[in-house]
Parts: sequence; structure tokens; C-alpha cells
Amino acid sequence: MEIARHWRQRAARYRLQGQRHRETGEVRFPAQPPAIGEDPTAWEAVDLSGRGELYSFSVLRQGPDGYEGLVPYPVGMVRLEEGPLVAAQLTDCAEADLAIGQPVEMVTRQLLDTGEDNVLVYGYKFRPVLV
Repeated sequence: MEIARHWRQRAARYRLQGQRHRETGEVRFPAQPPAIGEDPTAWEAVDLSGRGELYSFSVLRQGPDGYEGLVPYPVGMVRLEEGPLVAAQLTDCAEADLAIGQPVEMVTRQLLDTGEDNVLVYGYKFRPVLV
């Protein structure tokens, strides 16, 4: 990932920032630029709670390039309390401990080490809520 793109996306990666429609209250994630012909002030930035429930999940046993050393690892679809469905890696849990509908929360974790330029990229993952 280029450093410039990483910095442009930092609010979404670190604070789980989305957008709320000023009239309808609809929440979307990630934030998007206005559609053609759409009022550019129709959507406002909103920090999402990071809490939700596990909507679906799978365990990757063959990782993409650069992630081979992490397999197996779970990924999931999380329905946030505010409504959006978010895809993310699941962390701090064993495969046997995962269940559809269980409460989860967002945590910030290292996503990758770019290696050559010594940049560590952090972002959001989800874990089961600690009791």
C-alpha cells in the first residue's frame, strides 16, 4: 500500500469513520465521495461505535501473497450497531469459539509490514467481546 493512500484512509482505519445521511439517517461505511448530481453536503462524517455482531465468517487456510505465514485465520462480516455490514479479519479468538450472532468489537491491530520502507500499517479487526 502506498503511504499516501494509507494516510488518506487513516480515519476509516483507526476510528472506523463512516458517513450519516443528514436527512434519512442512513449510515454507510466506508465513507464515499458524493455521487454525480448529489448534494455534496448530504452526508456528514460519523465515528462508528465499533460494536456489532458476527453476521458470517470463514477461515482462510491459504492466504494471499504476503499473508501465507498467518494462515489459518478467520475473516468475517460484521453487522455494526449503526447498520453497515463490514468485512474484516477476526482476531484474539479460536475458530471453535466463533458463532454467528455473537457480539464483537473493533480493535486496532497491525495489518502488515511493508518491509522495504519500514512502514507498519495498522487498521481495524474485530474480536469477540470480552466478558
